[in-house]
Amino acid sequence: MNTTVTLHAPGLLLRPWCADDTAALVEAYRDPALRRWTSARLEDEADALRWVREQERGWAAGERFGFAVLSTPPGRDAPELVGNVVLKGVAAGRPSAEVGYWTAARARGRGVAPRALGALTTWAFDTFRADGLERLELLHQSDNEASCAVARKSGYAFARTLPAAPPDYPLDGHLHLRRATP
Repeated sequence: MNTTVTLHAPGLLLRPWCADDTAALVEAYRDPALRRWTSARLEDEADALRWVREQERGWAAGERFGFAVLSTPPGRDAPELVGNVVLKGVAAGRPSAEVGYWTAARARGRGVAPRALGALTTWAFDTFRADGLERLELLHQSDNEASCAVARKSGYAFARTLPAAPPDYPLDGHLHLRRATP
């Protein structure tokens, strides 16, 4: 899969992760709220670089497509990291795949996640529908109300509550679905 893919949403640029993102990743992961909702633990630039290399391997294998979400704030020349979106579990003949996302603390409340997820969703169906992709699944902990709001704004309908499965999933979860349009 081409790792030079870039996506656009209003005010956002989405591109594959690269080694230059490590410092911004470490900064984003200092946020306790982000750490609560994600399984990755990035304590330093070495951790962040390992994480970026995992994203690159996912692209190379054609099974996980992670995008850094960037925005250029007013009065600044360079874009800053404001989030992450990912498409995972894509395989030819498989009708579903999963999406995920997070937003950096400084960018929350600005509609970053719905805009980035919308761009990812469009790209996923445009790119993989011919391979059999029919629906996208969005999963989150049931107490993550912000993710429920992002799902609704992005056209992902609530499907059902998933029971907890400790230790990896200690709390119930929500499954939201988005189907490809005819």
